[in-house]
Amino acid sequence: MAKKPQHAQNNQRSQQGKQGQQQKRGGKTQGSRPTHASAAPARPWRPGRDKFLPVSRADMDARGWDQCDFVYICGDAYVDHPSFGMAIISRVLDAHGYKVGIICQPDWTDPASITALGEPRLGFLVSAGNMDSMVNHYSVTKHRRHTDAYTPGGEEGRRPNRAVTVYGNLIRQTFKDVPIIIGGIEASLRRLAHYDYWQDKLKRSVLLDSGADILIYGMGEHAIVEIADALDAGLSVDQITYINGTVYRTSSLDEVYDYDLLPSWDDLAADKLNYARSFNVQQQNMDPITGHRLVEPYPNSVYVVQNPPSATLTTDEMDEVAELPYARDWHPDYDAAGGVPAFAEIKFSISSNRGCFGECSFCALTFHQGRVLQMRSHDSIMREAELLTRDPEFKGYINDVGGPTANFSRPACDKQLKHGVCKNKRCLWPSVCKNMVVDESGYTQLLRDLRQLPGVKKVFVRSGIRFDYTMADASDEFLRELLEHHVSGQLRVAPEHVSDAVLSVMGKPSRAVYDAFCRKFERLNREYGLKQYVVPYLISSHPGSTMKEAVDLAEAVRDMGYMPEQVQDFYPTPSTMSTCMYYTGVDPRTMQPIYVARDPHEKAMQRALIQYRKPENYKLVREALEKAGRRDLIGYTKHCLIRPVPPRPGETSANGGHGTGKKGGKPHGGAGKGPKGSKGHSGMSRAQNTAGRNRAAQGRQGANGGGRRN
Repeated sequence: MAKKPQHAQNNQRSQQGKQGQQQKRGGKTQGSRPTHASAAPARPWRPGRDKFLPVSRADMDARGWDQCDFVYICGDAYVDHPSFGMAIISRVLDAHGYKVGIICQPDWTDPASITALGEPRLGFLVSAGNMDSMVNHYSVTKHRRHTDAYTPGGEEGRRPNRAVTVYGNLIRQTFKDVPIIIGGIEASLRRLAHYDYWQDKLKRSVLLDSGADILIYGMGEHAIVEIADALDAGLSVDQITYINGTVYRTSSLDEVYDYDLLPSWDDLAADKLNYARSFNVQQQNMDPITGHRLVEPYPNSVYVVQNPPSATLTTDEMDEVAELPYARDWHPDYDAAGGVPAFAEIKFSISSNRGCFGECSFCALTFHQGRVLQMRSHDSIMREAELLTRDPEFKGYINDVGGPTANFSRPACDKQLKHGVCKNKRCLWPSVCKNMVVDESGYTQLLRDLRQLPGVKKVFVRSGIRFDYTMADASDEFLRELLEHHVSGQLRVAPEHVSDAVLSVMGKPSRAVYDAFCRKFERLNREYGLKQYVVPYLISSHPGSTMKEAVDLAEAVRDMGYMPEQVQDFYPTPSTMSTCMYYTGVDPRTMQPIYVARDPHEKAMQRALIQYRKPENYKLVREALEKAGRRDLIGYTKHCLIRPVPPRPGETSANGGHGTGKKGGKPHGGAGKGPKGSKGHSGMSRAQNTAGRNRAAQGRQGANGGGRRN
């Protein structure tokens, strides 16, 4: 059996730090405390606990185990499904003959909670879960969220802030010498010094704060097996310094070879521009073929060493990982709480690929999964779809087939597979590279074949598509297939902004490309006699957006005749290019100054402008227009956004014309308000996206990389 990859290991590591008020209450051990949700309906066909890995001593006894090889500590509830990184890593190890026990959401105030399965023979694995714990807990305004989709019953407060750090230190208090391996999205994006939005300062590598021995970054299926084999062979953990896709600490560089020296911690703390330079080097070394070993020095002769990225998975390896014997359900211990909300959307979804060569500045995917696309085989995806159709709860709808970007189904170019990705060039920005092979035919055929399966009524594409890639396709075959069979009323795409200046900073295509896509979408819908609409995702207060650009965006929304129900205020999450801009005030690619809206009130104004029709936004919108010198947009003519006087109860803030917010509105470039009650084509699905869309915040995190948009 080929070595299998360690999926995003959803281990997002967080620094310990004081947890503050949110840590007043510790999480309880699995299934030990009632939640507010009602019990799940009886499902006699669901898998029994014997289909899951052990979560208790009794489970171990039932398998005849005296000791686990590894104990996996995770901030999410236990869902044994390939959209959850914990499930993938544990199943990969299980397939290689290692005994893995699971402890989910332990009580971090009680060291005994991580001793439930005893001391593991080889080590502890630690993960925060499918999302960074801080993004999971807080909105962009730093307000505490009230629910947690990855916890039984959706109950919040079952994991600590900076979960990886807290869990790591909790283990180290009790088990002084047992190896600790951390990984997943939180750890991956905090592997070196990073800006922390919630404390508004630079933080050390999470490897140092957590007390762990090894950090696995990126998609680490290869690395976890190599580490397990090394430990099983008797190698001490401090000797495991050679595995790609890992980070370790050392007190000497005498045996570290062929490395690039990053600015030291002292240099980073002294000058923000040093962080921008460091981040640019890191971003350029995320390819397994061209990536270098990186060293980040800390005081007292401490060095954090990042080995080159792990090799991408072959198609055969992708298939093996996807088809391991997952129970494909939440653990039975959660039935009384009503199950795990995040599982609902991904239960009938299929992950077909990973990686993304779109490389948006605000997305952490490049830093986590890399730019080289990895694809499952057609046959493997069909087998999973057939498996879904046999589920008694399947109603005929496959919710999604995709990944970070659904319509990417092959690497950007053949060169990448032999020579790696270009370090100083992007595949799709500022325009489509002349060497790119644009081919959506494989994905198109896959969708056709899935529709033909007995029992399948409709297949949705909710992962999101890159419209610039589709526009570069000489054939309209995919777009025709998409709008005729896989859209239900609305197609959500992500232009993110309308100002070319801001789009350039974002790494997104120009507005002209989006407008052309909308026109083509509208034309093809007319051909088929369909009434479907493009609905855009938009980001406010992204670096580069002054109040002028924010007003430009509001005017574009006015002309679309569509008021976005959800707007993403830019969320500076760890290790994205945009977060580096937010912290340093420069574009790390050019080191040129860039405008950053850091004041919370200004961010609120920029966000309110996009939703200027909402009565509660009137004061903010008026203040923003006055600040931007755009009083011409306050009045009674069609082009005005708001009236000179506040709205009366029951009115919108908008003026006449397209700004009335009346039903329907006037579509602009194909974008408009869909029929009342029409089903929207949601932007993403899968567990990592169920909590909401937050590409701006945290890229795509979790098992497939994805996060919250809020």
